[in-house]
Amino acid sequence: MRRAFTLLLIFLISLFTFPAAAQDTTTLRWSVEGISDVVSLDPARATDAQGFAVIGLLHAGLVRLNADLLVEPDLAESWSISDDGLIYTFTLREGAAFSDGTPITSADVVWSLTHALDPNTGAWTGPYLLSNIAGSDELVAGETTELSGVTAVDERTVQITVKQPSAYFLSQLTFGPSKIISSAAVETNPESWDQASVTSGAFSVQMWNRGQGLVLVPNPNYWQPASQISQLEIVFNQDSETAYQLYRTGELDIMGGAQNPIPAARVPEVQESPDFRSTNAFNVRYVAFNNELAPFDDVRVRQAFAHATDRDTLANVVLGGTVIPTDRILPPGMPGSEVAVEGLAFNPEQGQALLAEAGIDPASLEITLTYGVEGDNERIVTVLQSMWQENLGVTVNLEPLELSTFSSRLNDTYNDPANGLQAYYSVWGTIYPDPQYFLSQILQTGVGNNNGHYSNADFDALTQEADVITDDIARRIELYNQAEQIAVTEVGWLTLFNGQVNVLVRDCVEGVDVTGLFSAYVVPDFSALRGCPAA
Repeated sequence: MRRAFTLLLIFLISLFTFPAAAQDTTTLRWSVEGISDVVSLDPARATDAQGFAVIGLLHAGLVRLNADLLVEPDLAESWSISDDGLIYTFTLREGAAFSDGTPITSADVVWSLTHALDPNTGAWTGPYLLSNIAGSDELVAGETTELSGVTAVDERTVQITVKQPSAYFLSQLTFGPSKIISSAAVETNPESWDQASVTSGAFSVQMWNRGQGLVLVPNPNYWQPASQISQLEIVFNQDSETAYQLYRTGELDIMGGAQNPIPAARVPEVQESPDFRSTNAFNVRYVAFNNELAPFDDVRVRQAFAHATDRDTLANVVLGGTVIPTDRILPPGMPGSEVAVEGLAFNPEQGQALLAEAGIDPASLEITLTYGVEGDNERIVTVLQSMWQENLGVTVNLEPLELSTFSSRLNDTYNDPANGLQAYYSVWGTIYPDPQYFLSQILQTGVGNNNGHYSNADFDALTQEADVITDDIARRIELYNQAEQIAVTEVGWLTLFNGQVNVLVRDCVEGVDVTGLFSAYVVPDFSALRGCPAA
């Protein structure tokens, strides 16, 4: 009887313990889900969360975010800000060097930021995040080839002038297009430098297996070397279910992210495991409507669809309580989220009345909802389709697209709304914890990534005023709250739920913190990063 009990206990423990396959004690295997490959290893040309996660391991910026999501020094050892808030002066670390041993100088900073904004680079993240730098508009427009707002004072001192004061500019410098590139490497290998043979961050590329993954090795010249592991294997997985199964069979050490967490249906299987880690994501899943196309150019139609959406059922039944239903834009924990906003409650009758008021016969209305194929997206859009058809009597067609194609179609919708997507399901996650990134950066009239072309003059005025306040947090939050209320009422986005960052990190892995940011993970001290011992 005792033997039977012991065998049963061993079996139960095995349900929550995932074997790590025999491996080098200093090898770490890290899954990146939702892609089959990265678009580029050029920091300025990365386009998605997966690409930026890889870039963050290879390239460093002047500053970075720590585990508490506060800005701290990276390649710059210090900085100062002028009294008027317009001039930032950075001092590079003494002895800072690229992976090939060449020094990192202020000229490399100037080149990197110019490259990120250069229209010939063909990227959107630089113009999107670095538009506050003086001279950026002229460079992006092709009127000049120099970025007047960035100056190399001497080899270790660089000065950045901005157009207006900003409480979040330093945070913007922690992200992809602000990473520092070796200008000498670009000149030496103009056709292949973007394969990251020379890097400024904690790792460099040993091998790029196209369509499979990357093999990274520590950069011995980074100021904080990853000395505890000899190899970091980045494994690309098209979907999180595949990554989950590989983790369970011991072939991965880390899986899941903010955009592609553990599949919701799998969470009950692992939430008691010591490997399971979870935190609130600074993101929101939403449906955006093309405000330039009928019928969604009518606010009453957008409101009707919002009233026809049962967020509680979606979050707590369909997704098993692994997410948090929301009817607002700012996610929990984001500054400003503590101030209430009145959302549009689930009320099918009100939705039907609004369609009638707009002069629309539901039986004649047919719309298309487009989405990227990843994670639980298909389950979610299928439920939305059912809700809208049942609660409004309209016809909803679903259009699945491979993730890179979906991203491309969003760009098309921004550039040519008349021929763009009618409605789409997507996610917005932050790269820094500031309400500006969820409001001004996405819903101001004409701003990049406002792919649904929402526009409201009062919203613009409120956010623009809040954006330049640096010394009155209460007033800044008040203005953002008023703007958020406008966008919620007018359904700038039909927000659905806030995600949870549910991931698996082997209990023996050290030095990795899980956060609610876009990239999900932060390595505060690369010298403390450790893999698992061989089984």
